[in-house]
Amino acid sequence: MARLKKRLSRLPFITVFLTLLVAVPLILAAVDAPTGFDDVTNGFENQTNFDLDRAQFDSIEQITDGLGPVYNAQACRECHQNPVSASSAQFNEVRAGKLNSDGTFVDHPGGSLINDRAIDAAIQEHVFDTDTIRTFRTSLNILGDGFVEAIPDSEFVRIFNAQPAGMKGGIVRVAALEAGPPSISTSRIARFGWKDQHSSLLSFAADAYLNEMGITSPLFPTENTSNGNSVAAFDTVADPEDAATSANPFGPDVEAFTRFMRSTKAPPRGPIASDVGEAVFDRIGCQNCHTDSITTAPQGTSFNGGTFIVDASLGSKTIHPYGDFMLHDIQTGDGIVQALTPGAYIRTAPLWGLRTRTRLMHDGQSLTILDAINRHQGQAATTVTAFNALSATDKAALFDFLNSL
Repeated sequence: MARLKKRLSRLPFITVFLTLLVAVPLILAAVDAPTGFDDVTNGFENQTNFDLDRAQFDSIEQITDGLGPVYNAQACRECHQNPVSASSAQFNEVRAGKLNSDGTFVDHPGGSLINDRAIDAAIQEHVFDTDTIRTFRTSLNILGDGFVEAIPDSEFVRIFNAQPAGMKGGIVRVAALEAGPPSISTSRIARFGWKDQHSSLLSFAADAYLNEMGITSPLFPTENTSNGNSVAAFDTVADPEDAATSANPFGPDVEAFTRFMRSTKAPPRGPIASDVGEAVFDRIGCQNCHTDSITTAPQGTSFNGGTFIVDASLGSKTIHPYGDFMLHDIQTGDGIVQALTPGAYIRTAPLWGLRTRTRLMHDGQSLTILDAINRHQGQAATTVTAFNALSATDKAALFDFLNSL
């Protein structure tokens, strides 16, 4: 892990405000992406293979598979299952660290992630009293993320340029790890993870396999520690545990997870009586960060160093995530620095699938939509002021709209 972090540190992760860049519009006839909570493929792979990859996503990992030695869950579906595999779940992970005397962030020993489980009591991780920065992170919906991966950088620039000066998102560029040594040519605008740590689903899947289940793979070949201490004595399966094969150079399981996520439909809308609530949503400025429509790159576009080619099932599709996948400071930042993203910044939570969530915001500490709205400050302060000035009728319409997502 340390060697990987060293590699990544050589890549210039740039938080940019792209005032000098000009978005290149996609002059194509796009159609809406398919949606559904129905375990049916979007067409990226056929239904038989989709079901096989979903079964792998759902499968319970055992110690003999390489589980742990420290971990959070035994299967991907533990964090992503409500109401179907790859959607959200009421699962929180713990992160911790502290500030040095000079104000710089320092991870908890071994990394900011504090794994909740261990295969032996001797290596159970704990938050330390010296960890003065502590936070929860909720699991996110990953349905439809194949479409998100297929968004060209130019779409993010278009969205950025349309945002008001006080609400512009922070953009970071990160390498797709499968593309080879980090460089500007292998980097893309990040879009996955609460801190925008990843730009590709393969990188995201390999990261989650290690950090959530403790299983190493070619992109993440080194075990995590327990509070900074080696767990080698408890590691009974040779690393990388999801080993490369001739057919699966990044590991059979990691590649199956990736194919499955790329093949999922986007979350569907629920029934709604009228569009009045969405008009209110737009009028008070929510759409500036919770972007309603984004279009993917055309079929044949090459991403991630040529390892991901957008096919007809993902190309020229319009999605409605109600999120810009950018970083914003709404004064709920958890203080944790990842991928050089400042602690004050958190990725906008896409609102698609909102009606399936019972714990809101990045830390899951808001239990109603009203609670979540009122926590928005900083870049969102003017929108909250506008919300509070709404009539009771407009507020009711807005909540009807939000409860349909």
